[in-house]
Amino acid sequence: MRFVGKLGIIGLKGESGVERLQKVMAQAGIGSRRVCEELIRQGRVVVNGQPAVLGQRVDVKADTILVDGRPLGGSERKRYFILNKPRGFVTTSRDQFDRPSVLDLVPVPERIYPVGRLDYDSEGLVLLTNDGELAYRVMHPRFELPKTYRVRVRGQVSPDAVNMLRTGILLEDGPTVPAKVDVLKVDGGESVLRIVITEGRNRQVRRMCAAVGHEVLRLVREALGPLTLRGLPTGKYRELRPQEIKRLYRAVGL
Repeated sequence: MRFVGKLGIIGLKGESGVERLQKVMAQAGIGSRRVCEELIRQGRVVVNGQPAVLGQRVDVKADTILVDGRPLGGSERKRYFILNKPRGFVTTSRDQFDRPSVLDLVPVPERIYPVGRLDYDSEGLVLLTNDGELAYRVMHPRFELPKTYRVRVRGQVSPDAVNMLRTGILLEDGPTVPAKVDVLKVDGGESVLRIVITEGRNRQVRRMCAAVGHEVLRLVREALGPLTLRGLPTGKYRELRPQEIKRLYRAVGL
């Protein structure tokens, strides 16, 4: 990626022409496409002096793009972190209820964004980066990056319920892709499952379990593709090692 000419005029990977604004922003490292779309909706993006609109197309050689008043691009280096998220934090940069964000737990000078969702009551691995293309591929189901969860539910999970989760559940927003499911423990009125999915819908694992009659009591994301929480205490974060970044890139085809 290179930046030339006046403030905000960008060249991306030697390309020219017209692209969707959220794609240009993501390629410039602002965040995932989903994050970029939310910034546009919030009125924080200006193109040629006018508020941007979602789906707007821009000329990457001729248009001036500002995000929060700053020219698109900048010189921030790419950063990659994992956080062991505790309960009680949202995985968004802003929250309408003013709840604490995972960004409060990772105080670094670069503007980074959490990749994907992990709801307020859930725990575990969150990836944070300013690498927009990587974030897009991690989240998009087309790249089939596995996400591994340890889930404690109320009740004893039957073989029929396990088979339903493995073959796909019909939710209100459509059928799920078949999941990998193992019953790790059954203890009295509770069961512990390991569930691996390649999608990332809002509260998906909780909704899948509810659809087969089991309330989730605790949900922890243990792994994201090749990344794991091994040795990382709750509430703590660390920068990814170079070999971890390479493995993650390979996992999503970069």
